[in-house]
Amino acid sequence: MKGAINKVFASKFWWLLLLAGLFVINFLASQFHARFDLTKEKRYTLSKATRNLVKGLEDDVQIDVFLKGEFPSGFRKLANTTKEFLGLLKDINGSKVHYRFISPLDEMPDGKQWGDTLVKLGAVPINLTVQKKAGESSNIIFPVALVTYNNRQSLVNLYPGASGRISQEEINSAEALMEYQFVKTLDKITAEKRPAIAYAVGNGEPANERVYDLEQTLIKEYQFGPFDISKGAVPAKADVLMIVKPTAQFTEDERLKIDQFVMRGGKLLCFIDNLIAEQDSLAIKPETIAYDRNLNLTDLFFKYGLRINPDLVMDLQCDLIPMVVGGTMENPQFEFMHWNYHPILTAGNSSMNKGLGYVSSRFVNSIDTIASKGIKKTPLLVSSPNSRIISTPALISLNENRNAPEDEKFRQNAIPVAMLLEGKFTSLFRNRIMKAQLDSLAAQGISFKDESPDNKMIVVADGDIVLNDVLPNQGPIPMGFNKYTYSEYLNQGENGKYFLPTANRDFLLNCVEYLVNNPAISETRNKDIVLRLLDSKKVEAQKSTWQMINIALPVMLVILFGWLYQQLRKRKYAA
Repeated sequence: MKGAINKVFASKFWWLLLLAGLFVINFLASQFHARFDLTKEKRYTLSKATRNLVKGLEDDVQIDVFLKGEFPSGFRKLANTTKEFLGLLKDINGSKVHYRFISPLDEMPDGKQWGDTLVKLGAVPINLTVQKKAGESSNIIFPVALVTYNNRQSLVNLYPGASGRISQEEINSAEALMEYQFVKTLDKITAEKRPAIAYAVGNGEPANERVYDLEQTLIKEYQFGPFDISKGAVPAKADVLMIVKPTAQFTEDERLKIDQFVMRGGKLLCFIDNLIAEQDSLAIKPETIAYDRNLNLTDLFFKYGLRINPDLVMDLQCDLIPMVVGGTMENPQFEFMHWNYHPILTAGNSSMNKGLGYVSSRFVNSIDTIASKGIKKTPLLVSSPNSRIISTPALISLNENRNAPEDEKFRQNAIPVAMLLEGKFTSLFRNRIMKAQLDSLAAQGISFKDESPDNKMIVVADGDIVLNDVLPNQGPIPMGFNKYTYSEYLNQGENGKYFLPTANRDFLLNCVEYLVNNPAISETRNKDIVLRLLDSKKVEAQKSTWQMINIALPVMLVILFGWLYQQLRKRKYAA
């Protein structure tokens, strides 16, 4: 009797112990969250820079994602991925990170729709056709998130749409860039000081309506203002010196100021037209000659590790201009034709421009790199596989495109036109600076340096890339847009034969962000998500086989093991 009681007591004890263990496990699971990322590319693992940034949040951050509604499968997947990513951020700092999904059609507390506010903030809507039971319907979506921190707001672009088309590859690229898009925005919005950009003037750089979009793009997130380099040294508070399409020669004193700015660790961002070649010249007469501007910057760039060549890149992948194809003098007939001197450029092999679309350019030069010890060179923009280089002085004539170009001449591929340089730069004035120059620097409170710390600069062989056109009675249009086809693009409301969407503004922002961002944050762009799609031909050919394996085989195995179990029981209890 006593033995039976002990057995019952022991049995109850183990059950109580099991229940207590389950309670403890559930309590610990509610307090601590952990997951194991078994994916090859570690798509669910956040970088150290992201974790440190989120852990260090001092105030609440509200993230509103505008991906709520009826979308095609690709955007539903993007919405789910965004939710998973924000869940990872909340796991790191649950008390500070808050997020919600909102429809752009929802009303704000003041009665306005979110969509109107997003457009004012700079969001670009996408017009999607959604298939429903009652038929097709047009749906305007905003693939963006609005981050709010300490009364500051900034947009996160969740779908860059590099090629202008909506595809699974584009969605996959957007998912790979998601961590970078959020972490760079959080870094900017939480920073106490905004990086400063000095826009050089005094050497013929545009300072009119042609830089309107450039200024409006940068002033939202950076301190931005003009600086006349002829009147003094580059301010110490400037993080970036930006030189855009100078037309007047730089003096020796101005070159010294630029050089010492780089030697002190300042970042240089240059958009240089090495040749005099303007589209406006062809409006006066049907041909013009391109020749060297003689800006006196060649040996400066040469010392840093590159050379902007005095040539022109022609490309079969190019923009359009109107040309007279018939009619009379009083009533000419125009037609849009490809203009090989306006190449449509693509991103080079750099993580900085990952997911970047097409960049429009005009009369662009090629770039060669020079052997420089310790300097890493990375092409940022290149031509298409159907391009060529012509030497200058060259005659540019509108009659060149009357007939189709000879394809045999357009055989060069990936001609570099924009270059990123990284490393320790050597001063052009090393072992050659004169006493008068030293005294001039000393008077400005600057001590001469002949080598820079680890630094980086970007040189682009086209000044028009970041400039915008101005339409009569309409004013400035976005940079990269073709002034001749801009109206056709607006009337069409979608991609058409008249216009190829450009990413000039994105390229400019990528350049500035890479120069001033924390390098650890920039490295989050390197994340890559492999798109593992099923082979549609194999799926169709082996459809029945896999249906049998996944549906019929499990049922048959259950029946088999059930029969074996019954046979074993019969044999066991038959005795």
